[in-house]
Amino acid sequence: MDIDWAALGSVFGVSLAATVALVAVFTLGITALSRRERATTQGDSATLALAGAYACFAACAAAVAYGISIIVA
Repeated sequence: MDIDWAALGSVFGVSLAATVALVAVFTLGITALSRRERATTQGDSATLALAGAYACFAACAAAVAYGISIIVA
């Protein structure tokens, strides 16, 4: 049995980068919800913050769905 260490390292690097990116996008969504809450308490409009949060969470859901589709296929 021969292990292709370069391919194994490549898979590790891509999965690490994808995980960090997914966590970052989810964190942006949480931050947008926090800004929405702050704007609501101050009486300002929070439409843009809410739209940003929805976009971040939709991107996270799409990335998870894509990963599941790769695993199933």
